[in-house]
Amino acid sequence: MSTTAEGNARRTNPTAADPGTFAERLGEFYAIGRWAAVNDDLPWSPAPRSVPCMWRYANLRPFVLEAAEFVKGDAAALRVLTHLNPGHRGDEAACGHLYSGLQALKPHESMTCHRHAASAIRFVHEGEGGWTAVDGDRIRVSAGDVVVTPGRLWHEHGNDADDGLVIWQDCTNDPLVNALGANFFELHPDKTHLKSTPRKDTLATWGGLLLPDTRRGREASPLYSYPWDKCYEALTAARAAGHHSPYDGVILDYTDPATGGPVTRTIGSKLQLLGPGEHTATHRHTGAVVYVVASGRGTTRINGTDFDWSAGDTFCVPSWAWHSHTNRDPSDEAVLFSYNEFPLMEKLGLYVEEAADDVSAVAEGLVRATALEKGITGATPCAKTAAGEGPAEESTAGESPAGESTAEQDR
Repeated sequence: MSTTAEGNARRTNPTAADPGTFAERLGEFYAIGRWAAVNDDLPWSPAPRSVPCMWRYANLRPFVLEAAEFVKGDAAALRVLTHLNPGHRGDEAACGHLYSGLQALKPHESMTCHRHAASAIRFVHEGEGGWTAVDGDRIRVSAGDVVVTPGRLWHEHGNDADDGLVIWQDCTNDPLVNALGANFFELHPDKTHLKSTPRKDTLATWGGLLLPDTRRGREASPLYSYPWDKCYEALTAARAAGHHSPYDGVILDYTDPATGGPVTRTIGSKLQLLGPGEHTATHRHTGAVVYVVASGRGTTRINGTDFDWSAGDTFCVPSWAWHSHTNRDPSDEAVLFSYNEFPLMEKLGLYVEEAADDVSAVAEGLVRATALEKGITGATPCAKTAAGEGPAEESTAGESPAGESTAEQDR
């Protein structure tokens, strides 16, 4: 036996067990004893790395305007301010496997047509003259509109206005697709698909009570446009009809009209209305949710910390976090747009929802959540309790580093 072989044999087959050097020796062969990582990789209950967080529109909008002045040319296609979660700053994910970012389009600007494996949902914050073209459907958009871009479909964007930016929020499953090693990206050879793709109007075809033949299978939703006025009308009609959830107020799903299911295979999206002064019950569920405030002002309590929000703000609720919503306006409603991981969780058989039947159940969950955020994830929450330590039974206003808060922020 050679000297090298003898050395390897001694390292891998010692005459007696040597637990002190075991992990180091085993690590040379890219392996680990599972008992050493069980608390990190096999937690007893959901332990997401994402932490509750808020991104204030008023604080980020000036950076959007500034970026529009110097990010030009080909780089303008990615003129997006990405929302980062303090629990995993190195990952471009706002929460869980959900991406969020603010994109701006300047007057008479258009982006080269492209397609990718990831699916996208876009919520429009402001501006007139903006448009998105998806698979031949050129859709004009304005504030509150939602546009869906299914994966692998050609699409492009632009702004026909003479002045003023169009700002919308990109809501995608890029983190999921990248984690699975399944992303593809391609530019259209003609820079636009509108000259070679038959024009269509998906809202006119699929946006009514009567639909075309839905028996033929489709890989994606045939409807791409969800205008604010029609969606808000549906929301108020549902309220008048008595539709109400104790946990979310009046809440409706954006759906694929051909199936009645979610608008994409892995991302769901919802629109909800909280009446004046309404306070919802507390619950939690598996699957992350990112909220965008369409109108109004209120507070969402997440694992014991209060996040105060107003129109344009974005905040997130990690998987298995206790949360409730409050409309702080005694005379006006509040409307929240949100997108979530529920379709993915349901397809995998992992969706679980739990109501807070009593205060002790919530307190127990908060103690566990605080321990997870400080111990397992290795990251501090976006906002802590007033003392900055311990269980979060007592709430305090909190937000991300993008906002201003008296609560201690992440470092």
